[in-house]
Amino acid sequence: MSDNPTPSRPAAADAEGRNTPADKNTAAGKGTAAGNGTTADNGTAPDNGTTAENGTTAENGTAAGKGAEAPARRPRRRRPRFSVERGWFPPLGTKGKIALVVSLLTGLLTHGYHLFRYPLYLTDEGIYMQRAWSLVRETSLSPYTYDYDHAPLGWITLAGWVYPLPKQFETFGNAINTGRFLMLLVHVASVYLLFEITRRLSGSVLAATVTSFLFNVSPIAVYFQRQVLLDNLMILWLLLSLFMLLRREITIRSVFGGGLALGIALITKENAVFFVPSFMYLLYRRVKGSASSRFTSTLWPFAAATPIGAYVTYALLKNELLPSGFDFDLNNPPADHVSLLYTLWWQLNRNQGTLFSHTGLLQTSWLVRDKFLLIAGVCAMVMCLWIGTRDRRRNLGFLIAGTLAFGYAFYLVRGSVVLDFYVTPLIPMFALNIGMITDRLLKGSFANRFMRGAHSLTRVAVPSFVAILLLVSPASGYLVHTNTEGRTQIADQYQSKINLTGMQHAQIAWVRKHVPPNSRIIMDDDLWGELHDVRPFYPYAHSHWNASSDPDVRDKLFRKRWQNVDYIIMSNKMRKSMMTNNSDGRENWILQALRNSTRVWSDTQGNIKLEIYRVQ
Repeated sequence: MSDNPTPSRPAAADAEGRNTPADKNTAAGKGTAAGNGTTADNGTAPDNGTTAENGTTAENGTAAGKGAEAPARRPRRRRPRFSVERGWFPPLGTKGKIALVVSLLTGLLTHGYHLFRYPLYLTDEGIYMQRAWSLVRETSLSPYTYDYDHAPLGWITLAGWVYPLPKQFETFGNAINTGRFLMLLVHVASVYLLFEITRRLSGSVLAATVTSFLFNVSPIAVYFQRQVLLDNLMILWLLLSLFMLLRREITIRSVFGGGLALGIALITKENAVFFVPSFMYLLYRRVKGSASSRFTSTLWPFAAATPIGAYVTYALLKNELLPSGFDFDLNNPPADHVSLLYTLWWQLNRNQGTLFSHTGLLQTSWLVRDKFLLIAGVCAMVMCLWIGTRDRRRNLGFLIAGTLAFGYAFYLVRGSVVLDFYVTPLIPMFALNIGMITDRLLKGSFANRFMRGAHSLTRVAVPSFVAILLLVSPASGYLVHTNTEGRTQIADQYQSKINLTGMQHAQIAWVRKHVPPNSRIIMDDDLWGELHDVRPFYPYAHSHWNASSDPDVRDKLFRKRWQNVDYIIMSNKMRKSMMTNNSDGRENWILQALRNSTRVWSDTQGNIKLEIYRVQ
């Protein structure tokens, strides 16, 4: 707005919106708002305090001039300002609160129903609960040699959750179920944070609702977010850190809290590092030009480095930070003690085939579970990056959303070793991008004059129609899907007849009935908690991973001889895992024991098969 508008504008709008000559008794003529410091655009006079909302000026009676016959201009409601950079976020409002509550209840329902039956207990779930067990029962980070394969805060969190429960690991039936209930609470908290983050990045409740809907009902989200994974805990801390940076006012408390939450995410799972550039840029834009910008931009990385420093100090005090002789030769691992930096170097140098091959996880696992979220997410990410880079000042929210998804997508496609659940942190980021683009496209449609009459109805009807199509279409697999027999039925994640974990309960029941507790057993980690925390205990039951790599188990208990194995309890993909882990021949003696054994129990459901072998 100009303080001294040009008085010779050729035309101005009358009260009905028509253009009238400027030399007649109009708003641009004598006694006009343009002549006394009031603009004709919004009727506001910042210099003398007069406004057009009451149709008067400070000096003459009307804004249209004395004796004007045209009716007074109707007051124009000023749109609420929105700016991510300045922290100008629209209030949540009644409709927003309703949408938030519905989103939370939806997440509780989709992730809570069938929680203890589907999916099958995963190896990594057993590993994390095993290490939480070690903290609670033995006050150590692992019942085996801790080799810094992951930062420990994830299972420290699990141990903190389990410890005060009345039956601890058996509170919800077994150790993994107890961990899964925590994942349900984590998901609900993540829904709230993601809803508010989306609303503050976009200024739209609709975008937040679409984002939460996809985050709640996507089959790939339900499948992985029910499981006890470090990735789910990492997501919660990342969203909390981002939420703190999107407060209305950037204070010392919010900056320190956001940095600390990011540091906790990093020592929950190191993959969080790929989100750091987006966080840093958002902080820079939020504090740019403020009096405390130098202090806050220093405080944030200090807070983030604090948990990381504690982790490094732990390794340093145990003399496990550096390998012996500062030797990082990947072909000769350090023999005398494990090393944090050596393990990080080893992880950085791991590689495998591309995700885009016909046998890659993209084709065999991810797209099978949810084509819509992944394909639409990539398209929305590209659009967000394009919108955000075109005008970084006005579209900061789109830029942040796009870079968050792009940074982690780059990690997945860069060629290193990727497991199927590594896609989990990408799910909320894709949902965020889709929600913001959906809102942007609908707003563009509403600008069309033919859509203005149905503006409010269409904003609800169009996303609702798309949501219904996603839910009821068998092709999406969101609510129903087509089974192998060509029949349409409820999706596996909600199918009450499917009880995959019941197969594992039956496997454990057979072991307790027929296998002596002092037997030497090779198994997978998903059963570790059941055999070590519930009487009768099986102290000599170990996973094939530890039996082939941990010196105390391999050399002292089994002595690398297949004759020292009594039973092999096979999980669904354990045979394939042993083959993959045997590149250097470390599992040859276990595979030989399997060849010299007899199957004594098995159960099959679909493509899932569990077995038990007695070694001869």
